[in-house]
Amino acid sequence: MALSKLNRRLRIKRRIRKVVSGTAERPRMSVYRSNKEIYAQLIDDISGKTIVAASTRDKGVADSKLPKIEQAKQVGKVLAEKAAKAGIATVSFDRNGYLYHGRVKAIADGAREGGLNF
Repeated sequence: MALSKLNRRLRIKRRIRKVVSGTAERPRMSVYRSNKEIYAQLIDDISGKTIVAASTRDKGVADSKLPKIEQAKQVGKVLAEKAAKAGIATVSFDRNGYLYHGRVKAIADGAREGGLNF
């Protein structure tokens, strides 16, 4: 029997997390995509703390009535700006089991445009 979409994503996520982890110098950029919103955060896995977070619910992004892919790109740029203020230039990208396509790719492209390296 085939796996459900959620179980498939969780299996992929576990496989990714074996390799990708974050430190204070190079945090993990984790992406979560729901049907309506998209969230991204920079995580230090050693201390277990979120350093910086951004989402489509933030003031600057939520006000704009753009397509979801454009909103995701804006979230990436906002996250990169917040990361620069926190003194972070490089990150490890964690797509969280989602395919690197569409909104996940857009958030990564926006973060790269904002100045993050990964």
